[in-house]
Amino acid sequence: MRRSQARKARALDLPARNDIALTDTAKRLLPWLVAIGFFMESLDTTILNTAVPAVAQALNVPPLSMKAVLASYTLSLAVFIPISGWMANRFGTRRVFASAIGIFTLGSFLCGISSDIHWLVACRILQGCGGALMLPVGRLTMVRTFPKSELISAMSFVAIPGLIGPMLGPLLGGFIIGYFHWSVIFFVNIPIGLVGLYMVYRHLPHYREERNYPLDIVGLVLFGSGISLLSYVLEVFGETSLSGREMLGLLAISAALLGAYGLNTTRTAQPLLRLGLMRIRTFRVSVNGNLFTRLGMGGIPFLLPLLYQIGLGFTPIQSGLLIMPQALAAMTLKLTMPLILRNFGYRRVLIANTICLGLMIFLFSSIDAHTPVWLIVLMAFTYGFLTSLQYTSMNTLAYADVSEHEASPASTIASTVQQMAVSFGVAAASLAAALFIPDGLHATPSQMIHGIHLALLALGALTIVSTIVFNGLKDGDGVAVSRHNAELPSGG
Repeated sequence: MRRSQARKARALDLPARNDIALTDTAKRLLPWLVAIGFFMESLDTTILNTAVPAVAQALNVPPLSMKAVLASYTLSLAVFIPISGWMANRFGTRRVFASAIGIFTLGSFLCGISSDIHWLVACRILQGCGGALMLPVGRLTMVRTFPKSELISAMSFVAIPGLIGPMLGPLLGGFIIGYFHWSVIFFVNIPIGLVGLYMVYRHLPHYREERNYPLDIVGLVLFGSGISLLSYVLEVFGETSLSGREMLGLLAISAALLGAYGLNTTRTAQPLLRLGLMRIRTFRVSVNGNLFTRLGMGGIPFLLPLLYQIGLGFTPIQSGLLIMPQALAAMTLKLTMPLILRNFGYRRVLIANTICLGLMIFLFSSIDAHTPVWLIVLMAFTYGFLTSLQYTSMNTLAYADVSEHEASPASTIASTVQQMAVSFGVAAASLAAALFIPDGLHATPSQMIHGIHLALLALGALTIVSTIVFNGLKDGDGVAVSRHNAELPSGG
């Protein structure tokens, strides 16, 4: 028995299974190590939002131009998440996870010393390369370390920093802008990253497959270039010297690249993203829902700080405090979501909740200088609960009818589309604001408020329209996950 364990351990680059001390240490510290990476990644997606006006002023660019700094990070995540599993199998979990933290920390340092927006965007892309590897590889390591009986509790522990990060991010960003230089926002990651790097090298298990499938390099190039070009067109639309014909040409090239990638998946044994999974109805609705609802919702964290600070004159700290209830609601009401899904089922919850989200975005468009602060806080808390319910419902629906051997590629597609949708959501919000604000750099507070109000109305309408996606569900879909006792119609 021990010989068999030793051969398996050598194949995975692990010490033999009878090394109890290392195994106990790894199981005790592994959730903390993955949590560090998750916290860094989730904090970085929100900490910059409240700092957008101050950073834009420091770099002498219009606030709306900062969308490239926000979107480039999430777009980089979307492009590089698909190769995380292959890299972990090829080079080992410890090396890849440590490299991810190192790249992320280096990117943070370079962001902090950036002196212009183009350099800042490039460094944010580097950050995204590291962030794209941290969470998927961390999850993979935990799945291989913990037995199924212990996996749920371990994963629940790791999920906590993912909720604390978005809650702490806006407030911490506002505090840093209020009392320090904006670069400190990025320097915060450096000590966390260095501690995490040391702990990973000391304690993270090193799983590595003896045989690995070849990387779909052609698919990576086609998918990455197609998505990046599409994101670029969305970001520069309305504020570029490119003619309409040139913009259409770039869109056509992007569509051709993505179409070529779709064709490539049918001819590749191990494609980058297994698009064949889209034949599963619940998975298809979950992925499409993530994409289309985030086009309306994804830009709200970008627009609200602009409304609060530039339009209404709040300080960065006050702006962060007004956004904080969103994450607080997501944390405190998290336990009610399984109960809601159990009582009403996925179809009813997603349709009703998406409409409510659109209406809440409409309500945000009514905020002006005369709106009581307590009402803004109440709206933020309600919106935070609705968004958390939306994301939880869509993310769990993705695995309702996916088999065990399809879980990994399904997770890759879901994570990639989610990050891609966040990037497109920021671009859509900025585009909507640019259409209604005549001059982003010299707009008066009243013009800024009016333009953002109109942009919020447009995004709210887009969110409500995305409800169409969830009409493709049936009442009994996802019952294995939600445990909803829906009465199925005769014939199924």
